[in-house]
Amino acid sequence: MEKEKIALCPCNGMSPYGLVVRASCSDIVEESPDIISVCITATSADKEGFKEIIKKYPIMAVNGCEHSCVDIILANKGVKVAESMNVMTPLQENDLKPGGVARLGESGEKCVVEIKKIIKDRVE
Repeated sequence: MEKEKIALCPCNGMSPYGLVVRASCSDIVEESPDIISVCITATSADKEGFKEIIKKYPIMAVNGCEHSCVDIILANKGVKVAESMNVMTPLQENDLKPGGVARLGESGEKCVVEIKKIIKDRVE
């Protein structure tokens, strides 16, 4: 019997935290056949194909900051997320700081490892 897929919907913001979100979610999708990714930009632009995906699978919104843009965009599309997180909170609690907006660097990679652990725990 096939396991139901889960969709991660990562932040696409141009901040260091947004980059950590994208890298973390991308890694997880590559590592797990039961997890897919939803492009929030294509979803926001009402691209065909994404309209069906956001209604078909349970979605975990992975926000890069307290503004929760992913949650807001999905809510505007009529989607209630199954799970939502803001990566700033656990990173700040663990005194982890990402690097720049375009390159992870050593500190950013440490953030990715931490966020991947949290996401994997929440989707299981």
